Amino acid sequence: MLRPDRTGGTQTEGEAFGPRLTARRALTEQPRWALLERELFAAQERAWRLFADRYTEGDGRLVFREALGEGMDGRDGVDDFYEPFFNWPTLYLLGGSAELLTAARRHWRGVTAQLTEMGMLVDGLERGYDWFHQGEGLLLFYGLCLADPDDPELRELARRFADFYLPGGPNYDAEHRVLRAPHNGAAGPRHGFSDEEAYFPWSLALHPYGLPLDGFDGVTSFDDLVASPDLARAYGRAMWDRMGRGDTIANLGATGLATNAFLLSGDRRYADWVAEYVGVWQERLAGREVVPDNAGLGGVVGEYLDGRWYGGHYGWSWPHGLSPVGSSTLVGAANATLLTGDRGYLDLARNPLDTVLRHAEQRGADEMGTLGERWAPHLAAMSAERTLMVPQRHNDAGWFDFTVMPGQLPLSLWHFSREEGDRERIERLRAGANWDWTAVHTQRIKDEAGHEEPWYEFLHGRNPGFPERMLSSALASCAERVAAIEHDTVDPAVGPDALDIHHWQHLNPVVTEALLQLTTGSPQVLYNGGLAQLHVRYHDLDARRPGLPPDVAALVPDIRPDHTVVELVNLGAAARSLLVQAGSFAEHQVTSVRVDDGPEQPVDGPYCRVDLPGHTRIELTLTMTLRGGRAACASPWETA
Repeated sequence: MLRPDRTGGTQTEGEAFGPRLTARRALTEQPRWALLERELFAAQERAWRLFADRYTEGDGRLVFREALGEGMDGRDGVDDFYEPFFNWPTLYLLGGSAELLTAARRHWRGVTAQLTEMGMLVDGLERGYDWFHQGEGLLLFYGLCLADPDDPELRELARRFADFYLPGGPNYDAEHRVLRAPHNGAAGPRHGFSDEEAYFPWSLALHPYGLPLDGFDGVTSFDDLVASPDLARAYGRAMWDRMGRGDTIANLGATGLATNAFLLSGDRRYADWVAEYVGVWQERLAGREVVPDNAGLGGVVGEYLDGRWYGGHYGWSWPHGLSPVGSSTLVGAANATLLTGDRGYLDLARNPLDTVLRHAEQRGADEMGTLGERWAPHLAAMSAERTLMVPQRHNDAGWFDFTVMPGQLPLSLWHFSREEGDRERIERLRAGANWDWTAVHTQRIKDEAGHEEPWYEFLHGRNPGFPERMLSSALASCAERVAAIEHDTVDPAVGPDALDIHHWQHLNPVVTEALLQLTTGSPQVLYNGGLAQLHVRYHDLDARRPGLPPDVAALVPDIRPDHTVVELVNLGAAARSLLVQAGSFAEHQVTSVRVDDGPEQPVDGPYCRVDLPGHTRIELTLTMTLRGGRAACASPWETA
């Protein structure tokens, strides 16, 4: 068979797949990590089927008898219907069953039909909401595109979705280079925060995050708004005027749509827009200590906020600060770097981290602010009284709301860049932390991240037992979810009510963080709209599909800039063959490979073919250039 190579020529399939490497070492003892890895695949195969049987209907939609799109929260909820399945395509991509991909497609289609019937979608995409949430809801779609890139429906939708944001689409003002509103989507800019009368507060659940808007006379606390409906209406109108129009930094999440469309189509206009829009935010940062979070319709920072660089929706002031700002800048910067090769975009992601680190303090657990749930077990086991915390937010009073730095942000940045300066930032955090970075705590929050520090320690040779402990923890998390499903008191024929639409995501039993870290040498996907940035990945040559073949386990213990180590084990008697691919999108170029202790062999491409006879193991040491080739979302077997 002939296939197009990445320079436009053709190669035979064998040539395109790089050197053929064969395992020669007999498996005299089955590694515990390999057994646990295959056990985790098997446990999740049973668990996702249990979830689907309990919570979904025949066409894949979730069992839900109420409606969204009504009342003061009428724009919220789309993401919550997709999120229970967000990592299902990822599990398939790593080696889950073909039935899992079929199920993930069915649930995506069923939920899309369900939300369309409720008026929440237009042409398959959200009508208009903030990108902190839209990014969460789109992870399922991005995962499906990566898992099944040859599907013509997904390719067409990827372009259609992205076109809503390119010049000529309804959301982007090409003259002023702004997205026109914090809430945007298939219906264009959706000004304000509700289709009902402007009013605040919408929910007492927002109480811990305090006031979203500074500079409003007569309001000093959230309780003032709760006590006075008239004041709450006036405050809501002020929010609409000052925060409900113009650009906000969370809109960088929209670059994921355009990046995904480029990777599937190769159409340069998508890459050009990503570079332009991320570049706009770099211009807004220029000359400032920290990247601002807002710009008016004229493109001016602070245009509606009396000159404040802070105060944009899902920006530095409210509700979460560093979490959405850091995630949005990293998503945008990584997308622009992937598509252009210009590493200068990464400075946009570095800036928020370095800024809050300049204001870091040693604080006690009792002084930790919001978004501290993830760190409770770490700090509870800490023998010291204080540890390094950074401010998450900024308002008229200055920096506030201190908590532990979310490890996923600096770890993901370093993983993407592999630059020494980004590693040194992590080492500074490590030096200031007084909790155990090697400990693996069995905990599960919806983004399924939170174990970056012990993984980092493992990669640096300081946590040798990490694979076994991490896989055991993942198995325990999956088992906890299965038990919760089996004992769930919600009527399976009725489902949760409209106030409890987070119910399903709390019970999703699929866990991929451990498998991503250990088999691909990669962190969990950034939850607010990140594309999967995998260091290596695999394809089953016999089945001609993504993922590890049956009985095969993989471990990536080293991803230093000058080499990557991949260990492969065939636990079964049957021979297996697989491709090792460099990068999610075959964007990395492998220059050479060494098998076990043998000599280096040239590769000059993104693939190596590995044959694993029954009960054998092999260690590959790869030398690669990060993003040395053209990124594309395509199957290795795709033909012209």
